[in-house]
Amino acid sequence: MTYQPNRRSFLIAGGLTALASTRVLGANDILRIGVIGAGGRMQWLLDCADKVGPCQIVAVSDVYAPRRDAVKERSNGVATTHVDYHEVLEKDIDAVLIASPDHWHVRMAVDSLAAGKDVYLEKPVTHTIEEGAVLTHAVRSGKQILQCGMQQRSWHHFRDAVDLIQGESLGRVTQVRTYWWQNYGRGGGNKPVDIQALDWKLWLGGAPDQPFSEEKFYRWRWFWNFGGGAMTDLFTHWIDVAHWAMKVDQPRDAQMLADKYVFEEWECPDTVQAAFRYPGFDVVYEGMMSSSIDDGGLEFRGTEATLKINRSGFGVYREGVQGNQNPVLKEESFRDGTISHMQNFFECVKSRKDPNAPVEAGVAAARAGQIANLAYRGKGQISWPLKSA
Repeated sequence: MTYQPNRRSFLIAGGLTALASTRVLGANDILRIGVIGAGGRMQWLLDCADKVGPCQIVAVSDVYAPRRDAVKERSNGVATTHVDYHEVLEKDIDAVLIASPDHWHVRMAVDSLAAGKDVYLEKPVTHTIEEGAVLTHAVRSGKQILQCGMQQRSWHHFRDAVDLIQGESLGRVTQVRTYWWQNYGRGGGNKPVDIQALDWKLWLGGAPDQPFSEEKFYRWRWFWNFGGGAMTDLFTHWIDVAHWAMKVDQPRDAQMLADKYVFEEWECPDTVQAAFRYPGFDVVYEGMMSSSIDDGGLEFRGTEATLKINRSGFGVYREGVQGNQNPVLKEESFRDGTISHMQNFFECVKSRKDPNAPVEAGVAAARAGQIANLAYRGKGQISWPLKSA
């Protein structure tokens, strides 16, 4: 069966909210963590948490038993295991890490906040545009901390690059180019799913009932019921950096030209060209899922200089400089920003300050990709906000 919030769960949540608010964490206190969604991304989040602790995994929820068991093992047998995530929220924990498929994000986050837990929520934080208001209200109507999984906001060289852009070191920026190429056709395959160890009905949640599909289980991002393709997976990261640097977070117009050329079994396109018009500047995105040369990055093109940035570092290229293929300023990354982002989350759990990636930033980044998907699934272009008939 599909678990739905009931009166009992809300009563429990309400009681724990009062309890949680009375606990004040000191700098050296061990954070008690609950895990919701224990797939591959969660394993990396937990690796990062181990690097910035101290923390202890108290409980884990996942609909697939091998993933629950793997987290229990890494907790040295301490963590209790659960199918229903509500049972994790009943535990004496300080915070939860959520890395479920997108269509569960808002429900799980809202329930966690109502239960008095601070939340690290993987991106995209919403599955639909409408969910943005729900999540924002849940965060801002209470006192809990929610960190969106937009780790560039804590990545040292991204923060320095944004300072340069906002300090007008590039002159006037009128175009931001973003791109991300990956290759889903290469590399090792996934292990066959043990159907007996999976609660497929619960995995579906509020999505329409449908037969089990291993492709959907592993590559759920590429099916509309569960994800939003490249625009809410990859582009979300880059448009968040553009919003942050340019201090504008909502496009006025969007166009998207895309198709399924290689992965025809998917619903979302594997090859994308998209363009957005913001007040005073444009953003373009291109990517495909069957070629990984050049990986992903952004270019902020200004009248005086261009800044090119990816997760390895950035370079600034000055206009009018002889041999301007060489940067006049560069910075390299010294560690994965997810580590710093988790550290920022832990610090905010203790200080009660707003995190580096607040709910508004996560909602805006997801919304931009969702607007592009609306354009793609409509007539190829869209103006925003939508005009009522």
